[in-house]
Amino acid sequence: MYLIAIAWLYVTAMMAVAEAMAPNGTVLGAAITLLLYGVLPLGLVLYIVGTPARKRARRTRMQAQLDAHAAQQRAAHGQDAPSGGQPDAGGHAPAAAQGAAAPVREEP
Repeated sequence: MYLIAIAWLYVTAMMAVAEAMAPNGTVLGAAITLLLYGVLPLGLVLYIVGTPARKRARRTRMQAQLDAHAAQQRAAHGQDAPSGGQPDAGGHAPAAAQGAAAPVREEP
């Protein structure tokens, strides 16, 4: 992707040089050519093409922050790691283990 961007800038730079060296060309015309044919369109294309990478980086950063926050919460509550026996790692015993009776299903 960057190779194409560099090549496009080279082409537009050569167009600007040709504009400046032409008998009726000006340096202002060369600068406008470089800006309007090279820098602005290339910046727009690179911004659009780079959007998925920015989203991925933002999502990774947010997940890392959530993981760090969860680790802080576990450390604050004295839990080093989630226990393997409890899928939600809530730290509470299931209702049946607390002495509550299991619900009985009535037949119709």
